[in-house]
Amino acid sequence: MQPANMAYDRAITVFSPDGRLFQVEYAREAVKRGTTTVGLKYKTGVVLLVDKRVSSHLIEPGSIEKIFEIDDHIGCATSGLVADARALIDRARIDAQINEITYNEKIQVKTLVKKICDFKQTYTQYGGVRPFGTALLVAGVDDKGPQLFSTDPSGALMEYKASSEGAGRNGAMSFFENKYRDGMSMEEAIEMGIKALHKGTEGKLNPDATEIGIVDEKINFHILSQEETKEYVTKSVGGS
Repeated sequence: MQPANMAYDRAITVFSPDGRLFQVEYAREAVKRGTTTVGLKYKTGVVLLVDKRVSSHLIEPGSIEKIFEIDDHIGCATSGLVADARALIDRARIDAQINEITYNEKIQVKTLVKKICDFKQTYTQYGGVRPFGTALLVAGVDDKGPQLFSTDPSGALMEYKASSEGAGRNGAMSFFENKYRDGMSMEEAIEMGIKALHKGTEGKLNPDATEIGIVDEKINFHILSQEETKEYVTKSVGGS
């Protein structure tokens, strides 16, 4: 005898009687199993941090990409299926370039996030496809100031002051709920982000497998060097 839910489990286009799309929920589970990412806004910019979760000492940590530049003023951190994230990021980069060529101005952060989410939503609506098993934390700065958005496999988006995705989300969000404050400096935000990531990884944060990306009103999006990252991690949590 098959479980009652199995009939609704096999197709993305079929709602269960209680209004659920099981394939979308399974995609969210893929995100929950992914590496922990955190992002937080400070006075003039946004910081993204990722634990790459290196599973073997034979892997070169530098070959694992979890933080990506989309445009000069926008970057994102991924949690879940990296291949899915890469496909979305390639599309987002094209959207950003089309906007600049068409209107001769940089794309607004929220506009780009909506385009990403609209595309993700279409993959919850048609047969023969599956939802993207990734959540993106998108950070950017435009004329509205620093912005941080979280995207969901369903195509939903939410703007945050500080957020986290992946396996350690609960620990990191609990830390932010208690410690986050407005108007921090970049240095304070990096330190807080590392501590939140440390909390999310249950104290198993590896300085060599940590990545930090920053976008600021005065500085284009960039990823810190491994030496700078290691220095920040060691200073904030003792390199544990």
